[in-house]
Amino acid sequence: MPLLQYGETTIEWQFQPDTKLKRHYVTVERGRLVLLRGPQVAEVEQEALVRRRARWIREKLALVNQPQASDAIVTGSRLRYCGRSYFTEVRHVPELAKPRLTFTASRFVIENPDGASIQPDKLMPVLENFYRDRAHEKLLARVRHWERETGLQANGARIRHFQSRWASCDAHNVLEFHPRVMELPASVQDYVVVHELCHTLEKNHTKAFWGLVASHMPDWHRHHEVLERAVFGDAV
Repeated sequence: MPLLQYGETTIEWQFQPDTKLKRHYVTVERGRLVLLRGPQVAEVEQEALVRRRARWIREKLALVNQPQASDAIVTGSRLRYCGRSYFTEVRHVPELAKPRLTFTASRFVIENPDGASIQPDKLMPVLENFYRDRAHEKLLARVRHWERETGLQANGARIRHFQSRWASCDAHNVLEFHPRVMELPASVQDYVVVHELCHTLEKNHTKAFWGLVASHMPDWHRHHEVLERAVFGDAV
């Protein structure tokens, strides 16, 4: 596999040609090589693309390779929603067939058939379903709001689980959002929506694209930095 030395970090990547993509994407995941996907390019061009995102890749490698938290979720743990962390109560409800999660204005309640604690891998599908429901309710409404505000029009919007991205705008201008966008502060959710709406006119991250984003959201840099600290992939 090709290598790039960036300071003290050795970046080894794998290239995956994808003719359906119009631009290149870098994905960083725990225990895997850095993945570069997009239209076919020679190795020298691949290296240039990886070098362009080398600082971002280095930060993500350090983040995803930290020891994984294995602590069970118990009463007093905190879960994230809309940029805040909320008190979580775990109740043992043995008659249930599977865990159930509800949210009030101030706390999460997890009803668990297996005890008064739940492992993160058992909780994540339930939590992601919660995010998905809230995204259908709230995020898609923000798409309609920003379509009115910007004059930009998508050919639909939906919630979809991505392997390593927050959102996308496909070749037909259909917007797709990962349920976990609902973890983010509302202002950053709006940035994600505006970002993807701008891709309905400018498919690549060109100077014209960022100018369009800035025309509708002048403080976009501040929100973009929040996404830069996330573990999902990034376009190059």
